[in-house]
Amino acid sequence: MSKYITTPIYYVNGEAHIGHAYTTFIADTMVRYEKLKGEDTYFLTGTDEHGEKIEESAKKSGKSTQEFTDEMSATFKNLWDDFEICYDKFIKTTDEDHKIGVQKAFEVMYAKGDIYKGFYEGNYCISCETFFPETQLTDGEFCPDCGRTTSIVKEESYFFKLSKYEDRLLKHYEENPDFILPRSRANEVINFVKGGLRDLSVTRTSFAWGVKMPESLNDDKHVMYVWLDALMNYVTALGYGKDDALMNYWPATTHFVGKDILRFHAIYWPAFLMSLDLALPAHIGAHGWWTRDGEKMSKSKGNVVSPKEVADAYGVENLRYFMLREVPFGQDGDFSQRAFIDRINSELSNDLGNLLNRIIGMSGKYSDFEIDSVDVEKYHTKELDTMNEALSNLDGFMQNMQTHRYLEELWKLFAIGNKAIEEHAPWVKIKEGKKDEAFATVALVANILAKASIMLNPIMPKTTNIIADALNFTIDNASYEELVVGKKLLKLFNIKKVPPLFPRIEEPLMEEAPKAMPDDKPNDEMKEELATKKEKREEDNLIEIGQFFETSLKVGVVVEAEEVPKSKKLLKLQVDLGEDTLRQVVAGIKEFYSAESLINTQVCVVTNLKPAKLMGMMSEGMLLAAKDEDGLCLVRPEKPKKVGTPIG
Repeated sequence: MSKYITTPIYYVNGEAHIGHAYTTFIADTMVRYEKLKGEDTYFLTGTDEHGEKIEESAKKSGKSTQEFTDEMSATFKNLWDDFEICYDKFIKTTDEDHKIGVQKAFEVMYAKGDIYKGFYEGNYCISCETFFPETQLTDGEFCPDCGRTTSIVKEESYFFKLSKYEDRLLKHYEENPDFILPRSRANEVINFVKGGLRDLSVTRTSFAWGVKMPESLNDDKHVMYVWLDALMNYVTALGYGKDDALMNYWPATTHFVGKDILRFHAIYWPAFLMSLDLALPAHIGAHGWWTRDGEKMSKSKGNVVSPKEVADAYGVENLRYFMLREVPFGQDGDFSQRAFIDRINSELSNDLGNLLNRIIGMSGKYSDFEIDSVDVEKYHTKELDTMNEALSNLDGFMQNMQTHRYLEELWKLFAIGNKAIEEHAPWVKIKEGKKDEAFATVALVANILAKASIMLNPIMPKTTNIIADALNFTIDNASYEELVVGKKLLKLFNIKKVPPLFPRIEEPLMEEAPKAMPDDKPNDEMKEELATKKEKREEDNLIEIGQFFETSLKVGVVVEAEEVPKSKKLLKLQVDLGEDTLRQVVAGIKEFYSAESLINTQVCVVTNLKPAKLMGMMSEGMLLAAKDEDGLCLVRPEKPKKVGTPIG
């Protein structure tokens, strides 16, 4: 069965950042994994180059729009080439074949009656290239997605009958619970659709930089809405509207996207496909955002992480490993140089690199670099069984896009290898004259490294090929089938010496992110002031025991829970605290808990906070929670307690 995996096409109004790299690394890893298993897989990436925002950016740069888009698109393509991303096609929405396909789709939808001509007046966000009804605006003026000011735009437009597909979309979500992954992301989409879909304006007359209307409609003053144009890339790349040469790869297996564009991919795109009578993709995989050292990245702060800069300093494969290991798919992640270095030193250098160095050293000392697996099963059945169990778990994690769990499970193999060396101590066995046992332990570790390097290959292809070469085999579908699926062991071979794969890093190799400091104060003065404030804060933070007991903490049970419309973070809860009425608590935990998962569970509540309004709703308490780099979790009683039980 063919597989088709895509990244979003990246908007060319700015250079590639760490979030773009993360999406591309995930998609590239999945493609390499499927190919390792022998699947016929097609991989698409590219750039989105139309719209008013691009037209404005080109003017500011003093270049023609086409020249500007060509240059910006090339920066993405060159970066992915430098990173050796294994894409099959890099599409540009200015490609003529793409334009032909988009025009064909417009004609089909128009002929079907799904597109009609009308007039639009509404609040338009240039940054998001989107109209928003007034009910969705923040404070009646600001874009609910990016926070920028919207403007009233009034123009003639063609509309797509999005409202027609509301019931079909809801039915598809219900019948295909893995359509949106992780599943926790599905609720926001479903609730948006249940709130009612309005027909979508799909053309513009206020600017010219876009795909022209089909000649058959004879309406030159309109260009197509950038999202209709952009989303069609997934099928125009396969020849839709021209020759259908690669349409055998459709429907897509997975569209990987950032959570900020999930709505477009999980609502607009399926509706367009339904109108075109094309099958829907199997999965929309939406990942979170990246911060730097706990702060949102922005050009004004000067803390945007350049993937090229990181790769130049630490190596692109180390970067791939860190990003795919650091954060659960779907959650936000934080790029910390210290955390990055720690993972390189502990997991890559100590666990993996040192293990390879140890068996090279021992085999050279004891057996002239010759390794034979003949006695491994005789002496190490327990280790082989544990290893094979871990290997069998990997596919499930990868299919669910949980690369952090995949790598966590894979690293169990290196723990088995290091433990086997310590427990069986080949150097002792040699002294005792038990050469067979010593050689078997070295061979066990060689086999662990071989099998682990095969499964690590989709994430670190170059590094694992070096390991495979040292172990005298090639990583491909044949070795996957033989060593991983077939559970066979390496044949007699001579191991090769290799230089250390992951030299330890003692100091950061990049400049730390700058901290915002007022321009009107000298640096030394500011440092002294900050130190004084810190001392004062530490002193002020000390409280008396009586002050602590002024806080009322109680155990409660969540009776009702629902998402707050238009909010990405808030859930509205009704909590039973043993009082006459339920307490309403509005909590910013939507990214970590679904509303359904909280019902009938116990929570710890601060009950004597002054009520506060959040998005117009009264909140009469606060839940206790803990948050670190692995995410947020609620603080709960170890055992169920009666509602209203005091804490403290």
